[in-house]
Amino acid sequence: MTLRLRYVAGVSPSKWLRVWNDLRPDLPLEAIVVEESEQLDALVAGEADIAFVRLPVDTEDMHAVALWEELAVVVLPKEHPLAEAESLTLADLEGETLAPVQDDPAMTIELVAAGTGHAIVPHSVARLHRRKDVVAIPVTDAPPTQISLVWPRERDDADIQQFVAVVRGRSAKSSRGSADDPPPMKPAKAAKLAAAERRAAAAKSGDGKGKGKKGGAKGGRPAPRTGAGAKQRSRRRGR
Repeated sequence: MTLRLRYVAGVSPSKWLRVWNDLRPDLPLEAIVVEESEQLDALVAGEADIAFVRLPVDTEDMHAVALWEELAVVVLPKEHPLAEAESLTLADLEGETLAPVQDDPAMTIELVAAGTGHAIVPHSVARLHRRKDVVAIPVTDAPPTQISLVWPRERDDADIQQFVAVVRGRSAKSSRGSADDPPPMKPAKAAKLAAAERRAAAAKSGDGKGKGKKGGAKGGRPAPRTGAGAKQRSRRRGR
């Protein structure tokens, strides 16, 4: 018997997998990533027990626990005139062409890199599919997306509740409505974080440039010594 988990791109369940495996070695956790357009299909078909989903989705007949919000970013080609901005607004993007949206976010970002337009995606998705020929810039007034944990009402049992408690960092006996989840990151802070990531990436790509040879004289030989010590040795040799 296994606990069957599905999750969308941008969610990283590895830390909860480790905790769960330590806590419940008797009930292995099967985690499979799914396309966003198919994020509820396995639950509805009875092929999964619980899922991390990106709202909006139809959660009728489902239990849903809101977890965190994701900042929206715009992905632009690296040579785009707006690519150096620390942050942007939706008004800044008026008149800009949108890249064709694909089911696979990686393909959407590849189309951006090819110059077909820009894409607005969750920050977590942009980080997952980051590449050197595009940049991701926070859009401060774009609505954030919401990640929730959902499962069918008829599947609500002690195992599911224990996994929900693990994800929320609570004991299994804590109340479901506890407000101990971390608050969503403010746009200004997220913009600074994204800018710092871009600077770090730029610095990393520039490693090795402008570095000269270490040492003194040409050819790697040590430079001749000067000063009182050198004069004293010269007098000794002249005796």
